[in-house]
This record gives sequence, C-alpha cells and structure tokens, in this order.
Amino acid sequence: MPIHSTLLTGLVCLIGVASAAPVCDASTFKSLTLFNIEVTSTAATVAHIVAGPDGQFTELAGNATPEETAAATQFCQVTIQYTHPGQNDVINTFIGLPLNASAWNGRFQMPGGGGWTAGNLLLIYGPVAAGYASTSTDAGHTENETAADWGLVSPGNTNWPALWDFAAVALDEAATLGKLATQLYFGSPPKYSYFNGCSTGGRQGHIMAQRYPDQFDGILSGAPAIAWQTFIIGMFWPVLVANILESVPPLCVLDAFTNASISGCDELDGVKDNVIATPDKCQFNASSIVGQTVQCTKPEGIITLTEKHAQLVNAIWDGPRSVEGAFEWYGLTKGTSLRALLNTTCESVDHCVPIPFSVSTDWIAVFLARNASLDYNSLTREDFDRLFRLSVDQYASVIGTDNPDLTSFRRSGGKMIVWHGLADLVVTPLGTYDYYKRAKQFDDSLDSYYKFFAAPGVEHCGGGPGLDPSSTIFDSVVAWVENEITPETVPGRGPAVGASGTREINLCPYPKVLTYIGPDPNQASSFVCQ
Repeated sequence: MPIHSTLLTGLVCLIGVASAAPVCDASTFKSLTLFNIEVTSTAATVAHIVAGPDGQFTELAGNATPEETAAATQFCQVTIQYTHPGQNDVINTFIGLPLNASAWNGRFQMPGGGGWTAGNLLLIYGPVAAGYASTSTDAGHTENETAADWGLVSPGNTNWPALWDFAAVALDEAATLGKLATQLYFGSPPKYSYFNGCSTGGRQGHIMAQRYPDQFDGILSGAPAIAWQTFIIGMFWPVLVANILESVPPLCVLDAFTNASISGCDELDGVKDNVIATPDKCQFNASSIVGQTVQCTKPEGIITLTEKHAQLVNAIWDGPRSVEGAFEWYGLTKGTSLRALLNTTCESVDHCVPIPFSVSTDWIAVFLARNASLDYNSLTREDFDRLFRLSVDQYASVIGTDNPDLTSFRRSGGKMIVWHGLADLVVTPLGTYDYYKRAKQFDDSLDSYYKFFAAPGVEHCGGGPGLDPSSTIFDSVVAWVENEITPETVPGRGPAVGASGTREINLCPYPKVLTYIGPDPNQASSFVCQ
C-alpha cells in the first residue's frame, strides 16, 4: 500500500528522491520525521547478521574473519530516537534495509512483539535476511523493563501516553517511518507491505487492521491477544480460583487432569494422536477421575485427586465468571497444559504456592490497582469482579482489539490470515473464535479478506504434538495479496502418528473443520474440510 498515516500532515516531501546507489549514512535520513514527533537522534550504520543453528539471526561478532564477514547478510541499520513533545516519552524505532538495491525484494515487513515487548532490533533481522525492508519499535520501553518501570507516572496514576505508545501509536509511527526510510534509501516505496506477528504481535496485527487499515496490504496474526481488556485479567482466573479453594496443587496434579482429558477425547476425530482436534466436542469432566492417585516426582510423593482439584480444573476450563455466575471470558481448552497460567512451586506435595503469569499480574497491579506492590494473592472474588469491570471500562478503547468492524481494511484491499493453536496454554483460542463470529456477523463478506485457521494440538505460537502452520503460513498471506490465491487450506506440520518422522496435513479455514476420512492419518489425502 502507499505510504500513509493520519500523522503525515506536514511530513517531508519525498518527490524527487534520488535513484542513485543507496548510501547508508545518517545524512540519507536527515529529513525523516513526522509532524507530531521530535526526532532527537538518527543513526545509520552497515550491520552484518548471520543465522545460527536454530535459524535465528544474530549480529556478526566483532572479531569475525573476512570470510565470515563476506558470507554474512549486510544491511543498513537505521535507528531513530524521538519523543512526542509534552509527553515525556522516548521511543526508538529500528529500521533494516538490505544494503544494496539488488538484495531488496521490493517488499516491506513489520514483525510483531511479544508480552510487554512491542518490538526490538533483533526482530528485523529475519525479514531483512529474506530481502525485506523492515521496522520495529520499542514503543518507549525495552524488554528488560517491567510494566512497573513505565506504566505509572506516580503511585496511583497511569502513564497514559506510554500505554498508548505500546498499544497502538508507536506501531503506526514505526510502520510509517520504516516505509519512508525505505523510499529515502532506495528511491521508491515498497510495492507491498506486510505485518507478521503472534501473541502480542497478533494483537498488534488486529489493531493495525482496525485502526490503521491502509498501513499494510497483508497481515498475519497468530494466537492474537484479542480483547486485551478482558483476556489479560482473565489469565489470572486459575490463580484466583486456586487461592479461593485453598487448593494449590503440584504441576503433576494439573498434568493428570490434562492427560485424562486427552485420553477421553483424543479419538473423537477417529485418530489416536494425543491431540483433541475438536475441543468444543470434548465432554470430559474433571470430577470423573476424583479418587485416582498420581505419582509425583517434584515434589516426591503420591497424591489422591480430590473434588477440590476437580473444581479448580473445571473452573479453569469454564473460564472467568462473576460472583453471580455471569460469563466474563473464555477458559483454556481441554487437553491444554495448565502449567502456564497456574504454575506452582512446592515445598512438599501438601504445600505449594502459585506463580501466576506475570503479564497478567502486571496488568492487575500496575494498570488496574495502580499499585505496583499489590499483593495479588489476597484478591477476593469481589475484587476480581471489580477489577475486571475496571479493565473493560477504562482500557477497551486504548488497547482492546475486539472491534468487529473491518470495513476500512476491506475497502483498502487488505488481506488478513489469523491462526491459533487449539492447545494454546497462554491465550485461549476461544477468544479468536468469538472474534471471527462477531466479525462475520458484522460483514458477511468477511471470508473474502479475513481467514481464520485453527491448528489442533498446537501450543502458543507453535510447538506441541499437533499440526503447526507457523513455518510457512506467512507465504499464504503473500500469495493472497500478490497473486490473488485465496488460502483455502494452509499446511500444518507435526509428529507422524505411529511412526517416526513428521506428517503434513492441510488445515481448514473456519467454520470448516478438519475431518479424518482415512485410511492413513499421516497422509493429507486422509483428511477433508467439512
């Protein structure tokens, strides 16, 4: 899409940009700014990156040999530091540009962040190595800072500009600055622009489509943290229930219920593969294994499963409910590990304490209670309800991404693929189903520009025993945007069933469901979308 932002009034005029060989120097980018920011520094240097054994890129060591330097990927690394006058923020935007025009594929890609990290320099390495111009932003704080370091201007007072930066504003600015830098460097804007993120990055992808709909031609949004205002406090629900029941079990107990639910529902799809393909059809009740014993190793001992254990697990699956029993948010799917949201540490089998998911407790303490030293273990059910309503009332318009109206994104010609693992132990996929259904109700033509793929047995942003699409699904976004190839399926890869190696099975766009017709669960032809 063309360079665009609501912030472009008064922006530098790029008409007549030279088409000479790119020069990686700060002077090339001296005119790079936006009318609403004050640039405090601009740096540009030639950087070298190499791929490690795990495929992740790192900066080449300073003592590298000439041969290693020659083999590395070279790019122009631009860092822009700026502030919004009057808001007392300092934002760093990182831009990566293939060093030579011949190495640039003509495209632009912005990677998403994770947790409280909006982005960082390392995230642009992969796209740049693949030939993209790329950008990322720290949105005013680094990954080494906790929410308490930046979320409050003083005890009891939210740092609203910093939260807006993290939620949306700095993302739009980074995309605009990145595309402008691309034009300044190469003499022409990118032909296609993409966003690629998971988790927090998935939330970012949705906020770009909803609030800045003409910024990207294509968006990949994995495991999106949709409805942050409800989902993020809902992550604390398992700890709250455990504290209320005075039943904080060792992880081995939680695993016993998870494994039992898999055993009870694994073959609902006709395949025994340690995966619940359709969690919504799983009727397993945790109470059915009360009285069974579990041999635990850390801590050492034998534990008999109790009704309180079952109450706890059923409540986690049901999801947050008010004191009156009203729905607040979705729970984890059956068959999903409970270890992330109800991690525990134990002195003995009879004495464990919870270790809640830190992003959730940060949200509760810093942004809801506005007290970074809050004792979250003392929260009551009534406290939770009050904080839940506060989160929705005060923050939905800031950081929420559950607006089903994607009209402007559709009109801009954008295409979006969303995927979510059905065994996600951090962000429940049920919120993604909910968003799709509401967006479809709002616009019956949704499937012409927005596709949602559920990935059975896949954990948060990848991994697990199921069919993981994460390694290739971005290619489907590019093909849809550039070649108008509608993604009727996307490949998911996972461990083979009853054999060594892997299998590749095509995943289905919701509301179609991956259905096994036989005879071989390791062959794609044995599955259809119905």
